[in-house]
Formats: sequence, C-alpha cells, structure tokens
Amino acid sequence: MDETVAEYIRRTVLKIPRDEIKMMLQKWGFLSEAQLQTLNFHQIKDSISQEVVQLCEENSADIKQAAALDIIYNHIYQNKRMWSVYEMKKSGEEVEYFDITDFKKRFKRRLQSTLKNVTITFKEYEDNAIWIRVAWGTPYKKPNQYKPSYVVYHSQTPYVFISASVLKSNLPLLCQALIGATNYHDIREMELRSHCLNSLKDIVFKRYSQNFQTHTAKPLQGEDVEPENADKRIVQENRSEKERIHRLNQEVFGTGPQPKLEFAQYKLETSFKSDPKMDVLHKKEPFRCLVKFSSPHLLESLKSLAPAGMADAPLSPLLTCIPHKARNYFKIKEKKGLYPESFVSP
Repeated sequence: MDETVAEYIRRTVLKIPRDEIKMMLQKWGFLSEAQLQTLNFHQIKDSISQEVVQLCEENSADIKQAAALDIIYNHIYQNKRMWSVYEMKKSGEEVEYFDITDFKKRFKRRLQSTLKNVTITFKEYEDNAIWIRVAWGTPYKKPNQYKPSYVVYHSQTPYVFISASVLKSNLPLLCQALIGATNYHDIREMELRSHCLNSLKDIVFKRYSQNFQTHTAKPLQGEDVEPENADKRIVQENRSEKERIHRLNQEVFGTGPQPKLEFAQYKLETSFKSDPKMDVLHKKEPFRCLVKFSSPHLLESLKSLAPAGMADAPLSPLLTCIPHKARNYFKIKEKKGLYPESFVSP
C-alpha cells in the first residue's frame, strides 16, 4: 500500500469520534468482520488508526478505498462542510430515463478529458442521492486528497448541492462535467448556502411545512399577566396586537421549525421615485443593487423580527421570499417608495 494512502486513512480515522470508529468501519465494508474483531476500540485513537492502517495494508488498500471511507465520514458529518445549491436547466421539458452507470461514465470521461490527475469516487444512498468526491491535481502533480470537492446529486432533479474545494478554479470544470453527464444545458448558483445540507434540500424540494392559519390565534401563554393598576384598554390592545403578530407570523412561516439557512443573496432592480420638484434624478435608469443576508439561522432570525418588535407585521415580501426564491424566480411590484420591480437570477 502506498505511503500516502496509508497516511490518508490514518488521518481519516483520527477525525472520527472514538465511539463511532467501529460503526464507520463497518459501513465502509473494506475490512472483514474477523479483522474488525481484532481491533481494540478502547485504546487511544492514534493506536486504533495505526492498527486500521496495518489491516488495510493486508488488504492492499488503494486511494479509491481511502476516498470511499472519506465519503462515509462526510455523509455522516455533512454539517462540517459549507454547501451551495446549483440549479441546472434544460432547453425543453423532455423527461429522460436516468441510468446511474451511464451517468458515472459520462461524468468521469468529461472531467478526465480536461484534467487527467483527478480522483473521482461515487457512492449511492437510499434517497436517490449520488455522492461524488473529486480530489484535484494538476498536469504535473497528483491529486490533493485533503482538499476535495463534494457533489450531491439527486437523480432526475435539476438540483445539485456542491461543497467546493478551496481550489475555486476547478469549480467550472466540475459544473461542465455535471452538465455533460445529465444532458442539461446550463447550470447556475442559486446563492443559497448553509452547513445544513438537509435544510437546503427541504427548501428546494419543498419538504418543509408552512401551515397557513386562517383562524384567530389563541392568546400566548405567559403573556396575559396584567400589571397592577394597568389600564384595561391598554392591556387589551397590547394583547390583541401580540395575537395579531403571532397569527401573521404563522401565516408566513408556519408553525414548524424553519430550514437552517445561513446565506442568501439576490439582485434587485427598481425605479427610484422622488419629488419632481427636487429634480434629483435626470435619467430614468433603474436602480440596481445586490442584497445579501447572513446569519447562523437566517429564517428563524427573520421569523423572530416581528415578535421582538424589530419589524412590523406582516414582514415585507423582500424578507419572506427567500425560501420561495430558491424555487421560483419571480417579480414583485410595489406602489410606493424604493421597492424592487423584479428579482433577477444571479
């Protein structure tokens, strides 16, 4: 076994929590059950990793097996990576039969035709997700296994989730290979990013629930305590306002937890309106800007604005549109002030 392969396997094992090493090696399936029985999982991780490497040498492990172990680790600990959503486009509405073997061959052929020194590893999961790991090299250097790109593609959907390598220059090659392997004609980033891959899937696949409420919300618990000598009319007005905000918030965000989104971005194009007497603008050119949102939990942060008194209820569509923008590029019109006239796909 090559020394670089042995070192990579050792480092991968060291990343795994000690009480999960056995489970992950079983999922890997490269070592037999009899070999796993010889391992002492109660010793320090460095010793465990050395013993795993010795067993892998007996089985003549190569870089493909080492990469497969890394895929399993990243599938379990997918929240350690930052994921971006990409959408592919077709020229027509034709539906084609998806063949996983053909997809793999075309992806590898397309990528290796432009760059020979790459390591490409696939793994299929039960939810029709194909995980692809790509380690990048150069014409003169072997692939760097410590800085791979990850792609998660759900067959027969236009959505791809990419956790890019720090080597950003290889991203166009990755996108071209995806287009060539799937018969799509265009691919573009949707400017939605998060460490939580499942939340991004919930958004683009419409898997999270928004239960729109049409009835008057019940009083919130813990918020009906009246201070002594309080004006009954003021107390009733405050309670009614809180119930109104609660009801409107549920209509927009639903009652369940929000998908964990950390970054969103879109472009705005609007007409700036001012008093003609002020003569501020001589040209009727549209006003363009780029709006970025960033938060550890963006949608929950937006949901909390109105109840915290930091924004009026209902929230502006410019804020509540973010999960919907992931699925539809749409236009929105407003009559007054500085509002966007259209959302432009990045």
